[in-house]
Amino acid sequence: MVRLAALLCLFCVPAFADNACDYPHDDFDGLYCLNKVFQQADHDLNTAYAQLRAKLDNPGRAALKSGQLSWMRNRNDSCSKHEGTAFYVNLKCATGTTIARTQVLQDRYRECISSGCRDSRL
Repeated sequence: MVRLAALLCLFCVPAFADNACDYPHDDFDGLYCLNKVFQQADHDLNTAYAQLRAKLDNPGRAALKSGQLSWMRNRNDSCSKHEGTAFYVNLKCATGTTIARTQVLQDRYRECISSGCRDSRL
């Protein structure tokens, strides 16, 4: 009986971890949850970037890289700040900005597949 209870608890831990983000107890729990969402958004962005890059010729890749670096500077300027020795990141801003950029990259990928890649849109 004890083994069964221990085994059931092993399956409860992942469910509890997922539900913990539904009702964070404090700001640090909220930060943990926001960071998880940002990490997934960043992963999705990197996947979309690589997928699009693979469809482009050399000038297209250069345009994509330039556009991505510009986007990163804009995201950093909009979603983070320095105050003395402290550095602050607004994860909600960074996540939303990253999700929006992922959508742009996915749209460009679909264009490449359907009607050809247009460097001017990168």
